[in-house]
Amino acid sequence: MTQDSGLKTLDSIVRCTWAGTDPLYIKYHDEEWGKPVYDDEILFEFLILEGAQAGLSWITILRRRENYRKAFANFEVNKVAAFTEKDVERLMNDEGIIRNRLKVNGAITNAKLFIGIQKEFGSFSKYMWSFGQGDKPIQNHIEKMSDVPPRTELSDQISKDMKKRGFKFFGTTICYAHMQATGMVNDHLLNCCAR
Repeated sequence: MTQDSGLKTLDSIVRCTWAGTDPLYIKYHDEEWGKPVYDDEILFEFLILEGAQAGLSWITILRRRENYRKAFANFEVNKVAAFTEKDVERLMNDEGIIRNRLKVNGAITNAKLFIGIQKEFGSFSKYMWSFGQGDKPIQNHIEKMSDVPPRTELSDQISKDMKKRGFKFFGTTICYAHMQATGMVNDHLLNCCAR
């Protein structure tokens, strides 16, 4: 394409640098990261995935996402909440996911607590979005990736409330990653094509 067309060529597209060149990462960056999510099923999916990611890179989990979908009942919260010790053993033998007993048990605990929040607030989405600016994402003005914080006062507040409720693997850093993934905050670079 020519510059006269007003469109950038594929080579000149600017993305957040963390997206790199991995096609899976680029697709996730362009289509999901930073886009507001109000659907409880997707919010639950990211709760499971972010908890699994603790201490690991996001690409490690992203590459196993479909395995997690199969292992965790298509991210149906009621099914995951009903998992038994037999399911835990099945998951501990599943090479397609991170086989960490604390994380597996944490996911089941979180599913039960997720349902409790749905009952209390009408939806998990209403609960999460009640902490910020209503249902509007926080638009951060990120010029370089080093400007992206690992946590904020808001992620501290949400994480503290969720920990008080008993949630596992949802410290402030994981909470902030969840907020980024589900578009509660927009941390795309100012010149990023996905902004």
